[in-house]
Amino acid sequence: MVLADLDLVIENEVRAYAFPWTRVIFVDCIEANHECWVLCRSNRIIGHGVLSVGAGDGHLLNVCICRDEQGFGFGRQLALHLVDRAFERGALALFLEVRPSNVVAVRLYESIGFKEVGKRKNYYPSHLGHEDARVLVLDLERYFEVRTGPEVS
Repeated sequence: MVLADLDLVIENEVRAYAFPWTRVIFVDCIEANHECWVLCRSNRIIGHGVLSVGAGDGHLLNVCICRDEQGFGFGRQLALHLVDRAFERGALALFLEVRPSNVVAVRLYESIGFKEVGKRKNYYPSHLGHEDARVLVLDLERYFEVRTGPEVS
């Protein structure tokens, strides 16, 4: 993702979420050198993701697939790419927050192997005030050991 992508990224974000990220947040992420990715299909941006890595941990900050392209596995593809990138950058664990009401996202993350480790009270804005966040973590060393099998020497 580069600054020139932001019009399409924001368009997808606004259509996908009731409380979307702002342009300023995306600009801040790009300027902070977070891993900011776009997913393209037929030369069209259909999704985006933002990953922060530091001090041995990764934080999956945003995964979004445009409404028209949801349900075809693109969210999984993007999330798995970000898992790979976190591990390649030296993260041992990957954290994220997710709305409990976002059942599709919760199922996706749990199917990858994320486990709940806590909650953040009143973390997300909602139409009724605020909604808690489920805090999930993926043990990246274990994930890649299971995925690739034990090392033989």
